[in-house]
Amino acid sequence: MKHLVSLPRIPLVAAATPLQPAPRLSAEIGVEVWFKRDDLTGLGLGGNKVRGLEYLLGDALDQGCDCLVTGAGSQSNWAMLAALAARRCGLTPYLVFYGSRTRPTGNLLLSEFLGADVRFTGELERASVDAGIDKLGAELSAAGRRPYLVPRGGATPLGAAGYVRASMELAEQLMATGLAPSQLWLATGSCGTQAGLVAGSRWLHSPYDVVGVSVSRPVDECVTRVESLARGASSLLGFSPDDDGCVTVLGGYLGQGYGRGSLAGDAAAQLVARTEGIFLDPVFGAKAMAALVDAARAGSVDGPVVFLVSGGAPTLFAGPKGSL
Repeated sequence: MKHLVSLPRIPLVAAATPLQPAPRLSAEIGVEVWFKRDDLTGLGLGGNKVRGLEYLLGDALDQGCDCLVTGAGSQSNWAMLAALAARRCGLTPYLVFYGSRTRPTGNLLLSEFLGADVRFTGELERASVDAGIDKLGAELSAAGRRPYLVPRGGATPLGAAGYVRASMELAEQLMATGLAPSQLWLATGSCGTQAGLVAGSRWLHSPYDVVGVSVSRPVDECVTRVESLARGASSLLGFSPDDDGCVTVLGGYLGQGYGRGSLAGDAAAQLVARTEGIFLDPVFGAKAMAALVDAARAGSVDGPVVFLVSGGAPTLFAGPKGSL
């Protein structure tokens, strides 16, 4: 069994998350599908971001920080889970959101409920969050606090390390079930999750290709970010893959735009709910599932495949104008 370099880590994930067959969905689309249930990671209402937060919060505590500063859009599952993890570790959470304050629903409601200090940039550009995080971090430092700053989505090599660890978990589950999937599908936004899975699959010589479906950025940008983060995570964890291979990211499923649902995604999410009793969030998981359904029905996928359910359930209650 391979081992990772030991890095500071706070156990937050209720591991191992289930690997479940989806027989009724498989019959509907003509390809055998299994779900890796990272909506059941155990912190709050679950979600993939908890895996990276284990390492990020471990690093924050190791550095003696007393507060965490991050951000995104007001419906960001990342931001809410980061604040929740910070609270669990005794750090004060500060969240910077782009846009202006709206009626709290979904993740914004939960962020305020857990007592996060929430700020809005007043600008519609997502990139305004980056400057807002830096500015708030400087203000907190000047006031004598010790802030730990994390970019949107936790998309750093250290954050991606969480999904290298998840790759090891999945490898054990595949061995136990005798399953040899051809592909592992997921939604790709800030790219850290796919990067960790790519790094892990290369290191472990996994039988599957990692297929990301962009729900945010242009495909070329995603490919570059995934590759860079995967290399960074590999270096941190002390291994060098024998074969870099290629990074696969599919486009064409953004719909009306980032943070908004799509007709194809809604139809795919409804299909999964009605066949397997699993809710997919409308702006990440649902769009990735729409791509998988189309590929399966077009005959361009050979099963079995694993689909990463990445969580985000609170966005189901955010309404059509929620922003991520």
